[in-house]
Amino acid sequence: MRRAPDRRRLFGLLFVLPAALYVAIFQLGPVLYGLVLSFSRYSPLSREGAVFVGLANYAALLDDPEFAQALLVTGRYVLQVLPFTIGIALGLALLAGKAFRGVGFFRTALYVPHIVSLTAVSMIWLWIYSEQGLVNDVLAVFGLPEQRWLVSEDAALNAASAMRVWKALGSNMVLLLAGLHTVPRELYEAAKVDGAGRWARLRHVTLPGIRPILTYVVAMDVIYLAQGFPEIFVLTQGGPYGSTTTVNYLIYTEAFQYNEMGSASAMAFVLFAFIAGFTVLVIRGRKS
Repeated sequence: MRRAPDRRRLFGLLFVLPAALYVAIFQLGPVLYGLVLSFSRYSPLSREGAVFVGLANYAALLDDPEFAQALLVTGRYVLQVLPFTIGIALGLALLAGKAFRGVGFFRTALYVPHIVSLTAVSMIWLWIYSEQGLVNDVLAVFGLPEQRWLVSEDAALNAASAMRVWKALGSNMVLLLAGLHTVPRELYEAAKVDGAGRWARLRHVTLPGIRPILTYVVAMDVIYLAQGFPEIFVLTQGGPYGSTTTVNYLIYTEAFQYNEMGSASAMAFVLFAFIAGFTVLVIRGRKS
């Protein structure tokens, strides 16, 4: 009588095994290897191999002004992009939830940037921001001087932020739109009966109703933004003068330009700690 359940359990394990092996070999394996390297001094060009140095790599980061600046740039990048990707996406979701002619095209057009790779989008915006690009052409129409968007310390990170806002709006809109459909219509009708206006309904009905999906969108946006690399690599190469060097871009240069794999691994795990800590705060904030 017990053979059938055991056989089903065996078949279930066999079906799961390929995915489990993939995760173990290509995801958990590199993570554990990187953790080991973070406590080592290792260069692929060196013959001595990995040399255990304990917490030396992490201690060095405390006195590294370049790493401190990269943390600040990453934090600024996240804070510049996040309010717009959430606020504008929520407004678009509220609009896309209305029944009007062409709403299907409206939703599709906004979502298309999300399915295009970030590298391809960055290449397009590299032309848009060039001296002969679209943005400067628009400025010329209004008689304004052209700007060097990607070679100015003041403008480069703002330019990358604007591109990332445009890229993220579609996916955030779709998620928030799905959340809006979960809010019971009866709550809006009851709020109208009580005399609540449009903004009151948004504050007291819509936002509490979509709080779970809103928390998810905020957490995922922070995770993706804190790992910003392709757009920085394509648009600015971390310049000018490190004004757009995020932690992820600094990890890239440390690992593949200076061949300091141990230091780069330590940076990666510090970044992971910051992202994990923020995610925990977001989840606890939702529950409180």
